[in-house]
Amino acid sequence: MLGRSGRWLAGALAGACVVLLGPSAPSGAVHGRPLPAGAVGHVVPNRVMTWNLCNPCGEGNAERAAQIATYAPQVVALQEACTADVAKIRDYLEGLYGLAYHVEYGPVLRNRSRCGGLPWRPGGYGQAVLSATPLTDPVTVEYPDGGSEDRGYLAVTTTVAGRSVRVFNTHLAQRRQEDVRAAQTRVLAAAVARHDRAVVLGDFNAVPDAPELAVVRSVTADSEPGCASAGACVPTTDWQLTFDYVFLRGPVPLRHRVVPTPYSDHHLVFADLGAG
Repeated sequence: MLGRSGRWLAGALAGACVVLLGPSAPSGAVHGRPLPAGAVGHVVPNRVMTWNLCNPCGEGNAERAAQIATYAPQVVALQEACTADVAKIRDYLEGLYGLAYHVEYGPVLRNRSRCGGLPWRPGGYGQAVLSATPLTDPVTVEYPDGGSEDRGYLAVTTTVAGRSVRVFNTHLAQRRQEDVRAAQTRVLAAAVARHDRAVVLGDFNAVPDAPELAVVRSVTADSEPGCASAGACVPTTDWQLTFDYVFLRGPVPLRHRVVPTPYSDHHLVFADLGAG
């Protein structure tokens, strides 16, 4: 057992550690940005969001979490997401803002340059879904042809507007690969059509009137009213193109909003939904 002097020394060392390391919290929490005055402060039921994180762009996960917490959707679909980054974002959301989310990951490749990790085990890269309500039956599907990079979708089941719904999160092939995206949307639309109620979120890398989106639109409706042509939609990227969508099968849109963010070249896109 420690004597009095030993206990005093141990206490002094512990106190020094608190001063040097800061209070117990997610790593980097002290750098979390405060939420703006208009932040909702609690999870908004039936709000769904899609956001391409931009990778590699070198943005901090605390800042990403603050952006999500400002609007606090019930369901968040992330693209270009590293599994380790998403885990940190979830920890920040709960530790800094009191927003508790379930999470499912849908990596379609492992990429050390984007996601770090050991040389023989690079980090997972792809899609992720966070939800304030439990997630079940996760399925990750890689498209037969990803184009210049492996691509796919993550599907999970949760509850939105009081009813069970299948949520799809996808990232289609890069620009100027229209034929590849057309094949990918056929795979996606066939999966969506098997469900009476579905929410399809993601970065489609295609403008609203692109032919490859027609098959998705044939089984869903856009959450942005009148968004049937490129000129009728709010841009969702820094280069003033609309690539990010919320497509609905069953639920109905009550509100659609696009919010620019300094932490990605894609804007936050969210919709508030009703049961339909």
